[in-house]
Amino acid sequence: FRIVGRKMSLRASSVESFKVMDVLYRANQLQSEGFDVVHCEVGQPETGAPKAVAKAAAKALTEAQTMGYTDAFGLLALREKISQHYMKTYPLEKSISTSRIVVTTGSSGGFLLAFTACFDVGDVVAIASSGYPCYRNILSALGCTPASIPISKSFKLTANELKREIDRRRNLGEATLKGLILSSPSNPTGAMLDPDELKELCEICDGNNIQFLSDEIYHGISYGKTEATAISYSNKAMVINSFSKYYSMSGWRLGWIIVPENLIDPINSLQQNMFINAPTISQTAAMKCWDDETIVELEKHVAKYRASRSIILERLKDIAKIKEENIAPADGGFYIYIDLGEENVSPRLGSIAMCKALLEEKYVAFTPGNDFEDPSSSLGDRRFRISYAGGIETSKIAMERFTQFWPTWLERVKASQSS
Repeated sequence: FRIVGRKMSLRASSVESFKVMDVLYRANQLQSEGFDVVHCEVGQPETGAPKAVAKAAAKALTEAQTMGYTDAFGLLALREKISQHYMKTYPLEKSISTSRIVVTTGSSGGFLLAFTACFDVGDVVAIASSGYPCYRNILSALGCTPASIPISKSFKLTANELKREIDRRRNLGEATLKGLILSSPSNPTGAMLDPDELKELCEICDGNNIQFLSDEIYHGISYGKTEATAISYSNKAMVINSFSKYYSMSGWRLGWIIVPENLIDPINSLQQNMFINAPTISQTAAMKCWDDETIVELEKHVAKYRASRSIILERLKDIAKIKEENIAPADGGFYIYIDLGEENVSPRLGSIAMCKALLEEKYVAFTPGNDFEDPSSSLGDRRFRISYAGGIETSKIAMERFTQFWPTWLERVKASQSS
């Protein structure tokens, strides 16, 4: 006999997969079959956790510490470290109270807490047209309505783009925006808001009763531009951050959020019920993240990202028909986002097919833009992302293979266009 399970929920069936993980799955399959796969799909640093962090974890596990529950908001000592980090890094007028700092189960746990605390079913939440796909997917799963705002020619969503959308909705009688979530540096574009742009965005949100969620998980990884935090410009904004990127602790599932005063109690209740607390061993080890020796180690990682970024950008200059204006600025983070342009694609031969062919033929994993773009737009099949988190040698090999592959791609597109 056959066991028939209960039908899945409409919520579960409506959530899109995280496409980059699908690419990773196929890349790992090929790797297990013996192929030399170059991973430029995921934003995972090649390095493990800082040495002092790993030692602290080992020490905690071997000294018979209970590793039991912490306060729902996390270890007080860790929250004090986070508060001190903000005072040292950003031009804040006063320190952030530890009562506003919540240690989360990665930034993903932070998104879930933030969305459930700030928005109700049916609320319209703005996202950038080129952005992290899990914003859209989690909001949709919670019954919210993501509203995609087109980014500018410089690959940014600024106060100008937000104000235009607010006015458009007002003029057409459409539902008002309840929130905005935005990352700077951006995933996938790498574009960064400068301090004035971030300040203007905070002012527009505060003035229109829009809850601003500032995703700052790539802070610490930038290449000459000044990083700014929304906390500097608004006491209503919420900041989301993570130990996964700059601190190179992706598998430790640890992040934090800084919440407005009015959301402290509701987020405390949500954290208690959803997660209880972030992993205690990860919290304990993360106390070493701001030691001098750790920062020296982490800045060496950033130097490697900078070198890998330069390698990719230089090679792209030599690749025919990829226009400079179609390459996002890559101000920070570890991604380069590229638009193939209309002339380098044809029906059924867009960036999705290109990335698939590149992986199957040259064993290089890039991520197609359909993971990041508004589903109603055709740009998802014109754009793709290269992650250079995997190291200098990985970037060199990937670009060498891509350079070899590119002429064959153009031939396929040309043949398709002329048929």
